[in-house]
Amino acid sequence: MRVVTNDEMRSIEAAAIDDLGVPALVLMENAARATADAIAECYPEARRVAIACGRGNNGGDGLALLRDLTTRGYDATAFIAGSLDRLSLEATQQFVSCEQLGLSPAAVPEPAGCDAVDAEFDLWVDALLGTGLNRPVEGPVARWVDWLCNRRGDVPLVSVDLPTGLDASTALPPGPHLIADLTVALGFPKVANVLAPASDAGGRLRIGDLGVPLPEPPPGPDALYQSRRRDLVGRLGARPKEGHKGSFGHVVVAGGSSGYSGAVVLAARAAVRGGAGLVTAAVPEHLVDVVDAGSIESMTLGLPTEGGGWSRHAVEPLLRAVIGRASPGALALGPGLGLTDDARVLARQVLARSTSPVVLDADGISAFAGDARALRARDADLVITPHPGELARLLGVATDSVVSDRWGHARRAARETGAVVVLKGRQTLISDPALGTWVNPTGNPGMASGGSGDVLTGVIAALLAQGLEPPSAARMGVYVHGLAGDLAAAAWGETSMAASDLVDELGPAFKSLSGSG
Repeated sequence: MRVVTNDEMRSIEAAAIDDLGVPALVLMENAARATADAIAECYPEARRVAIACGRGNNGGDGLALLRDLTTRGYDATAFIAGSLDRLSLEATQQFVSCEQLGLSPAAVPEPAGCDAVDAEFDLWVDALLGTGLNRPVEGPVARWVDWLCNRRGDVPLVSVDLPTGLDASTALPPGPHLIADLTVALGFPKVANVLAPASDAGGRLRIGDLGVPLPEPPPGPDALYQSRRRDLVGRLGARPKEGHKGSFGHVVVAGGSSGYSGAVVLAARAAVRGGAGLVTAAVPEHLVDVVDAGSIESMTLGLPTEGGGWSRHAVEPLLRAVIGRASPGALALGPGLGLTDDARVLARQVLARSTSPVVLDADGISAFAGDARALRARDADLVITPHPGELARLLGVATDSVVSDRWGHARRAARETGAVVVLKGRQTLISDPALGTWVNPTGNPGMASGGSGDVLTGVIAALLAQGLEPPSAARMGVYVHGLAGDLAAAAWGETSMAASDLVDELGPAFKSLSGSG
């Protein structure tokens, strides 16, 4: 599902008006109808509805909604935040239409102390400001925002397009803003409808149909999408009846060090559950027995060590394990690898020489700290799966900077590395350097525990080994990983979840995307 900025939505509406010949007033009427439909469906008991309207086109949507609700039998009332002489052209036309029906929206620049505003209503509608805001609210609108935030009690609030006070194009609210229970995004969801923390202000999100075929902006590095289940169902396809273990790829998971063998075990087990035909855990030779016992469906390969950790002499045997296979495959590099000098050398040399797609995670990413462009020195497709701290080290910035602008830093990392970047966390982002960024909707706070990222690495590697292109493998892997977390939370609660619970729930999660479950 395409997610748009303010500028993109303006271009879409202009194309509908200029190229399709759809009058702006028709779009406004359709917006009002979509909002009224959402109100009727989501709040069937509401009869007395108050609409707070601004003086621009969002206010015009609210005035059109006043007429629509009235014709449906609602007791609807509208208030305009400010003087009537500054209404936009379309809002003025809607105001005149309301008056012709005997409806008289009142100009109320100061809601505090207004008896009409203080009346009892079943529902409030926020049509104060739409997508044009890029600074804190001020004047009458600011006073309405303050009043609605503090005075409406338990009465639900529905926002038209976007809660007032948000900047449609960013995830960070510029100042005070309304908190809606339901938002009806018109045409396309906006960035602030989808990306947290701004999206937290919107409550439930509905997409309002504007009644005309709107042109979708093309893909590109700055495009934003939200992943949806229906776009992923059946992506893997049915397995051929004559298939065998060599048909579904061979994943090599390379990592592990003293005290961190569990990372490889979890990644290997997840690769098995992710559908790989064969999985090999390549670990320092002194960890072979531990890893072999922890992941019984995978094979284990012991590699040379140095002082109890990885040795750079492991590069050649690891590359032979990755490259010298009859079946296609993928390499998962980094879980529990360690940060010794030899481990860094191994990560850099193996990535540069691998001809199979690579998922680079954890310590494998840290081997390139401050040197993101070095990740371009490779022949194979690459997916990197950092958390904010790892991405900050890779890019040479502060972690707080990444946290405050996740989308921007994911795009930058994709651009500099030429890789698909999976920025983990709440609303994991999948950023492709050419196609854009996807926001993942699945997952929960119970997944914030050690080992969860290793499971994701194994799943994505398995999907790459089965032939999915890196953007598709990353999108599906992240979605399934989050869905497994949601299933585990339903079974165990968020507090008691462990990474191994995610592995156990991968089967039901994948089944739900097969079209048969």
